[in-house]
Amino acid sequence: MANLAQRKLRKKIPELEPALEGKLEEHHRFLLHLQLDRLETAEKDLAVLEQRIQEKLRPYEAQVTLLDEIPGVDWTLAAVIIAELGVDMKVFENVAQLASWTGVSPGNNESAGKRKNSRIPKGNMYLKSALVEAATAAARTKGTYLRDKFYRLMARRGYKRAIVAVAHKILVAIYHMLSHRVCYNELGDLYLDKLNKHHLTRNLIRRLERLGYTVKLEPKAA
Repeated sequence: MANLAQRKLRKKIPELEPALEGKLEEHHRFLLHLQLDRLETAEKDLAVLEQRIQEKLRPYEAQVTLLDEIPGVDWTLAAVIIAELGVDMKVFENVAQLASWTGVSPGNNESAGKRKNSRIPKGNMYLKSALVEAATAAARTKGTYLRDKFYRLMARRGYKRAIVAVAHKILVAIYHMLSHRVCYNELGDLYLDKLNKHHLTRNLIRRLERLGYTVKLEPKAA
C-alpha cells in the first residue's frame, strides 16, 4: 500500500510502511468490502449521468468546442455554462447586463480617490460557481493572459477579488465567443507588459536606481 503513494508522499514511503502495519480482521474486511461496493455504485451512477449529459450536449457540440478553448474550462464546466446561460446572447442587452445577472460584476464605489467597500452582487449561483472554478483553474495555467492578470490583481486586491475579476473576464470572453461564433483569443502572459511597456520600463529603472545602479537603456537591434 505504501508503494501506491504519489508525488511528495513517495519520499515518505519508509515512514508509511510502519504506519500501515496492523492486523486486518474479518470485520475490517467486511466494512472495507461495504465501502468498496458503495464506491463502485457511485462510479456507475456517475458514468450514467455523464453519458446523459453528453447526449444532451450533442446539439451544442460547436459551442462546447469553442468554450473548451478558454483556459480553465473543460467539457463539464462548458455543460454548466450552456445549461445555465444558454447559447443565445441576444437575451442580454450587453455584456454588462450579463455580468450583473451572473453576479460577477463587483461595483466600483469610489469617491475622492478612495475606494470604498465593493460587494459582489448576488446572481446565478450555479453559473457563478462554475466561472469561479474555471478562474481558479485558469490561474494555474502557465503562459496565459488570465494567469498573469490574476497574479497582478491578487497582489493589489487579494485572492477573492482577483478570482472574481478573472471569472468576469472569462464570462466576457464567453459572451463574445457565443455571440459572434469566434474562437478564443489567447493574448499570452506578456500582453500586459507590452501594453504598459513605458510604465513597466520606468518602474524597473526606478527600482534599479534605488539599489544604487545607473541605468542606461539602448534599443535592441532588430
